[in-house]
Amino acid sequence: MNAALILAVSIVLFLVAYRTYGSYVAKVVGLSDSNQTPAHRLNDGLDYLPAPLPVVMGHHFATIAGAGPIVGPILAIYFGWLPALVWILFGAVFLGAVHDFLSLVASMRNDGRSIGSIIEQYIGKTGKRLFILFSFPALVLVIAVFMDVVVKTFVSQPSVGTASILFVILALGFGIARNRFGVSLVPATIVGVVMMAICVSTGVAFPLILSKTVWLAIVTSYIFLAAVAPVSWLLQPRDYLNSYLLWAVMLMALLGIFTFHPDMRMPAVTSFNVDGRYMFPILFVTVACGAISGFHSLAASGTTSKQVNMETDAKLIGYGSMLIEGILAVVALISVAYLAPSAYESIKDSGPITIFASGVGTFASKIGIPMETGIIFAAMAISSFALTTLDSCVRLARYAFQEFFSSNAAELEKYPIVKNRLTGTAIATAGGLLLALSGGAKFLWPLFGSANQLLGALALLAVAVWLEKTGRESLFVKIPMALMFAVSLTALAFLIEENLANKNYALTLLATALFGLGVSLAVQAYTSLNNFKRGKTIPISDSPESDRSRP
Repeated sequence: MNAALILAVSIVLFLVAYRTYGSYVAKVVGLSDSNQTPAHRLNDGLDYLPAPLPVVMGHHFATIAGAGPIVGPILAIYFGWLPALVWILFGAVFLGAVHDFLSLVASMRNDGRSIGSIIEQYIGKTGKRLFILFSFPALVLVIAVFMDVVVKTFVSQPSVGTASILFVILALGFGIARNRFGVSLVPATIVGVVMMAICVSTGVAFPLILSKTVWLAIVTSYIFLAAVAPVSWLLQPRDYLNSYLLWAVMLMALLGIFTFHPDMRMPAVTSFNVDGRYMFPILFVTVACGAISGFHSLAASGTTSKQVNMETDAKLIGYGSMLIEGILAVVALISVAYLAPSAYESIKDSGPITIFASGVGTFASKIGIPMETGIIFAAMAISSFALTTLDSCVRLARYAFQEFFSSNAAELEKYPIVKNRLTGTAIATAGGLLLALSGGAKFLWPLFGSANQLLGALALLAVAVWLEKTGRESLFVKIPMALMFAVSLTALAFLIEENLANKNYALTLLATALFGLGVSLAVQAYTSLNNFKRGKTIPISDSPESDRSRP
């Protein structure tokens, strides 16, 4: 089948979904710019700081994209490209985008607090602590996986590592120009994009060849420092500029595919059972971020909700970003599915990022861009986004660590060590580093995917309870939630059995703990809703501390 036709149909479906289903979800929650966002109401210049729509959109997309929507679809090819494509299209529209959008809005309506804090308010303190006990190790898994991906890319392609270092320096300069000297966004962007191209060119001309150990030390130091710095210093400017890098890669790939018109040469469907792995649930947890990702709810309610300038911006940021990520996932799928099976066999051990970059390089060559340039540019973009995901994850883990001990800033004063942002940041960074050293992305991906999908189910659960208790329609959230619980719990059960058979007791214990925490939180939510319906719970008020826009 023609890949250009598949891509065109996917884009049209996502555009229609944004205008129709996205508008329906926005209507359910009643978005209104008359509601002052937490970024304005609680502006502290550190975490809460309003930013223009393009800047927040750039941050959010850069944070959620990472390498997930590329690695997942490429790994899922062993079931065939058609099941993966169907799940990406269906999942992104009805699950992933809804999950991201409502996580963002629920947080904004609750003073920019995390999903964990929302669970505390609408389900109970025990539910919040169960969620944090689940989400903190899930974030550490994300840190470990992406740390391994970034370091291996820098070692294999030193030019990408060099360009990434230069890009961090550029982002700091961009932030200073905007925040210290008041340079307007448009001229700053033009200069920033030009300088970004110079960074890439310099990296290619003067590659910094370092060992894996040195790169690991550099990346670890970077994510620690970036996670404790004010968002205006690095997070906002870097993520905003990063978005242009990925837009450029996506544009190259899209134009190349529409020019090239490659055929999908890999099998459309292979088998329901491939080497003992069943399409249900393994396909769903393997595609992961390309359709729905629980990590997105932590990003939306952790950093993004504290920067949104106008409430109506949330639709494009939350729902729209996930659909764009769906397009990226389709492009990643095409980048491997257009290969002949024999060609795929020869490069499959090189890793998903290399396969994707090679595909983009091939597509770019069809529009006159040298293949090597396209490959380096694609690898640079994915590495930059993986770095973005890394330090955002560490920042989110710090939030989760602090919230486990306290419900508000006043209560946090009782725990000076916990309040110190260096403590949670250090624990999360060290945990990710230890896991990365123990096995790396290939070793951790199955558990990461399962934990990530269950995290998505738990976020949908929190959002469903929030909708129910504020008198809104919730069935359109409960159905995806039930599906994700079935997928993720079944996948964890398979992982427990597999790791137990392989005598990998550490992963067996971790998978069992995640399974138990997920089920326990679901029971807590069910009990809370039943008590609410029986009139044992006081209805949520319309105060600023809860939902500022209840119908």
